[in-house]
Amino acid sequence: MKIAILSTNPRLYSTRRLMEAGKERGHEMRVINHKRCYMNITSHRPEIHLNGVSIEGFDAIIPRIGASVSFYGAAVVRQFEMMGVYSVNESVAITRSRDKLRASQLLARKGIGLPVTGFANSPDDTQDLLKFVGGAPVVIKLLEGTQGIGVVLAETNKAAESVIEAFSGLKANFMVQEYIKEAGGSDIRCLVIGDKVVAAMKRQGKEGEFRSNLHRGGSASLIRITPEERSTAVRSAKVMGLNVAGVDLLRSNHGPVVMEVNSSPGLEGIETATKKDVAGTIIEFIEKNAKQGKTKTRGRG
Repeated sequence: MKIAILSTNPRLYSTRRLMEAGKERGHEMRVINHKRCYMNITSHRPEIHLNGVSIEGFDAIIPRIGASVSFYGAAVVRQFEMMGVYSVNESVAITRSRDKLRASQLLARKGIGLPVTGFANSPDDTQDLLKFVGGAPVVIKLLEGTQGIGVVLAETNKAAESVIEAFSGLKANFMVQEYIKEAGGSDIRCLVIGDKVVAAMKRQGKEGEFRSNLHRGGSASLIRITPEERSTAVRSAKVMGLNVAGVDLLRSNHGPVVMEVNSSPGLEGIETATKKDVAGTIIEFIEKNAKQGKTKTRGRG
């Protein structure tokens, strides 16, 4: 098969591992910088070009779209779909999961456990919003944030009001969530491929840090997850429409709650912690599922 990895940096661990895994299994692999692609959007013959040359002949793509270029990256994925190329994660699923508010609403509608979450447009609603989520301490998250950036723990109502006022003044969209104290600054990253959790790790924030992101100095270790956690992770990926997803869970007193569903999960932390060949499992999934024109949406939506 001829498989393209959409990535802006071929030296990134995840991109390199996918390249290696694909080549080991006999596939022709290529890294394409989706930010450098440009498109001819026509109904009879959609095209993608890079450096003056048409990109064609691919059987499948693996989108590794960074949060900062979600809009353009999803447009490139959609164009590949219109050309009949199989995408391991479809454009609609990527944009759905990247919108934190929309994702939370969709997960809640399907009965998946979430931290109590509030969203408002006016700072005049702050008092009632804080009551929604049980009062301080609360976590305030920018909807556009990623890797723990734009996530603030407000330990008092006064502090929460100040942060909300600041975010509102910047015309930023944010949501307010209950703080799951019993999680102790740790979360669980479940790597879902298809309808299975293929690897899971516990991420622990460094001392004094409530965010467990590895990019912020957190540590990763192997963990055994419960059947309920496994089911929650698989269902969450399915609700988003993602074939490959990193589902972040917290262990709360009322069961597992989902923090985020990531459409481009990093492989370094989880492969290192679990010693599992996650990249190879992604390639294997493509081998079993990629067919010309199999994309469900064919670029619609």
